[in-house]
Amino acid sequence: MTILRKIAFIYFIVLLGAAALNYIPGIVDTDGLAFGIFALDIFDDALHLASALWALGAAITSHRASKLFLLIFGALYLADGALGLATGSGFLDFGIFNNGVLDLPFGFKILANLPHISLGGIALLSGLLLDRR
Repeated sequence: MTILRKIAFIYFIVLLGAAALNYIPGIVDTDGLAFGIFALDIFDDALHLASALWALGAAITSHRASKLFLLIFGALYLADGALGLATGSGFLDFGIFNNGVLDLPFGFKILANLPHISLGGIALLSGLLLDRR
């Protein structure tokens, strides 16, 4: 199994965990915020689950499928996090279309978008730099 296939499998586990956050007692507070920072709805859960299944399918299929997953997923999630950092709303959950630009404290925007920036950046860099079989 190549390093990119292993990384895609790790993304399957991480994204499955993200999809499950709303259903683990103690993670979501009384205001419906995970870790007191961001709200995840059923659409977010479905997006994370679909991404997890895409990662698993890529990891099982081939090195090339894993590389393609890491590049596309990485670019999409990194761009979503960057847009969220700039505007307070991302595009993957249609937040920028539904909510527009939100006036949120910059520190909050960093915390809320750090997961997508980190996951996207690591995936994109992995797909670009670790293409050895």
